[in-house]
Amino acid sequence: MNNKITLAYSGGLDTSFCIKYLSQEKNLEVHAFTVNTGGFTKKDISKIEKQAYDLGAKSFKSINIEEEYYQKCIKHLIFGNVLRNGTYPLSVSSERVFQAIKVLEYANLIGSNKIAHGSTGAGNDQVRFDLIFNVLGKDIEIITPIRDLQLSRQDEIDYLEKNGIQWSWEKAKYSINQGLWGTSVGGVETLTSDQSLPEEAFPSPLQKEDTETVELHFLKGELTGINDQTFSSSIQAIKVLNQKASVYAIGRDTHVGDTIIGIKGRVGFEAAAPIIILKAHQLLEKHTLGKWQTYWKDQLANWYGMLLHEGQYLDPVMRNIETFLQDTQGSVTGKVMVKLSPYQFHLLGIQSPFDLMNSKFGEYGEINKAWTGEDVKGFTKVLATSSKIYHETQNSSSLNSLLTNPIDQ
Repeated sequence: MNNKITLAYSGGLDTSFCIKYLSQEKNLEVHAFTVNTGGFTKKDISKIEKQAYDLGAKSFKSINIEEEYYQKCIKHLIFGNVLRNGTYPLSVSSERVFQAIKVLEYANLIGSNKIAHGSTGAGNDQVRFDLIFNVLGKDIEIITPIRDLQLSRQDEIDYLEKNGIQWSWEKAKYSINQGLWGTSVGGVETLTSDQSLPEEAFPSPLQKEDTETVELHFLKGELTGINDQTFSSSIQAIKVLNQKASVYAIGRDTHVGDTIIGIKGRVGFEAAAPIIILKAHQLLEKHTLGKWQTYWKDQLANWYGMLLHEGQYLDPVMRNIETFLQDTQGSVTGKVMVKLSPYQFHLLGIQSPFDLMNSKFGEYGEINKAWTGEDVKGFTKVLATSSKIYHETQNSSSLNSLLTNPIDQ
């Protein structure tokens, strides 16, 4: 149709290479488009805009979608206490879908039938972006220079320097993606199985070595306040908590998991606020939800996180799961006390008007108030019936063995 190409632009090494390569080698009119999911300040946006034009972009535009990202994704991750493999809060994988959708919308707006992104051929992002473009796009050509040319980060640096871009790429040895729901950190260490990321690889260094207790206030599953401060937006609450906790270098870890393309992957991350919020929310749910609510939430939330991680956000089952997760949050209201200290935090307890421990029926391990000892004897006898029938009819040798073998003296 034309030589316009819309580039999903972050300002990092990969997408900087894309601007120079696409404009200079392919003679394409590059329209750089940045989708801010909470990782950029106004100063950051101004800097990467200047860099985009210096690299040869025809135009630059940025939009902020924090609110949409929170409402359509993050709050459901909180409701589900979603941690990939029990570790990773989906800091990057959760935002890629929304960035891709906005990039496609912008391409349609400016009349571009070509879209580029800076993904390599060895990661998950290439699939996440391409999936959205294939599902929602029409006659879209996807161009991925780094994937197609199989370039290393050093190859990109060499090309840029050869073409007059003499910027400092010292930090380029670490690939950092920052957003509202955390920051991923990749480097040579994460390509191994035994090396950990050094202190300097993380954007938030340890600054406080004392301890501090904060109270997190939840209303129907959403974080609405910290200590005595109430927020009109959960996004602001997340940011304030991250400021309080990141100075303790809380929320660092390394995620190891199965990638969409079938190989094992390893990435470091820091996510102070997300990790604290998820664990605090989960503790509040332990007090306010019933056994089977918790059980089925865990099953569906695990599927939700897996599908989101693999770029399948548009599958209709995701809306079904979101409806269920939302419906479970009616009584998840109260406050959670959290102690912050260097590199770690401790959940101290909760207070909630819906706390199921505040029951007239009894106190666990102490006293029963709604039944007698005889009631329990009858209940236990009935409860044993099915197992008793099985063992009597099967004449279970394993059970007989347990009952007849003498106890070692």
